[in-house]
Amino acid sequence: MPHAADAPTRLDTSGALQLDLDTQRFAGHERIALLRRIDETGSISQAARALGISYKQAWDAVDAMNNLSATPLVQRRTGGRHGGGTRLTVEGRRLITVFETAEREHRRFLERLGEGVRDFDRFHRLLGVINMKVSARNHLHGVVTAVRPGVVNAEVVLDLKGTPLVAIVTNESVETLGLAPGREAYALIKASFVLIATEDGGLHTSARNRLCGTVERLIEGAVNTEVVLALDGGARVTAMITGESARQLELAEGKRACALIKAPHIILAVSD
Repeated sequence: MPHAADAPTRLDTSGALQLDLDTQRFAGHERIALLRRIDETGSISQAARALGISYKQAWDAVDAMNNLSATPLVQRRTGGRHGGGTRLTVEGRRLITVFETAEREHRRFLERLGEGVRDFDRFHRLLGVINMKVSARNHLHGVVTAVRPGVVNAEVVLDLKGTPLVAIVTNESVETLGLAPGREAYALIKASFVLIATEDGGLHTSARNRLCGTVERLIEGAVNTEVVLALDGGARVTAMITGESARQLELAEGKRACALIKAPHIILAVSD
């Protein structure tokens, strides 16, 4: 009889999506399913029967969501030719749409994470990066494709999901970190070191790296604006620029832009 240790194993990931509001449980799969059934049937009792739960359980869930939401998700209808019933509000339907969108992204995240953890060594490295505390906002994973030594410094080219990134580090650092083609490494870049330019700006700068993509998120502060750029290869770079610069560049979510990064401003790190 084969020993349990000899049985094939598969390390995988799982998890259910849960939306919280003000740190309180708001909506998960069961409550969203209830909202869908109410929308289909126009009745809480019919929705409860379809899901195999009691009428009280259904009403308790609806009350909990209505009490937490700024506007009701479910409303009673009184009178009328059909004797009333229950309906979803615009906000209720909107919550279903938001949950479905979040659920798709959640599934993609679990799939990507699952692919990584199936290689336990890769998972161990991932945990090392998660536990590493650095002040640099950007810590980008890549693979070394080239190392060009100089008299004092070396030029190291890192592939970030199809996007090349050039860093200048000392020859001593190359030796200490064991940097060589094929070695996985992380590029650490402070957000304040990242300059943003429009893709069609036609600028000629001394910055060695010009990484183009789409503005994914803008977070405006009193003085500065945080810009998150989704690069064409899939990596993301965060920049911190002044609000005035963001306005002059007419930055907006979905607009094309480029991140300019000087090679000496990049710190390289590896996991043991």
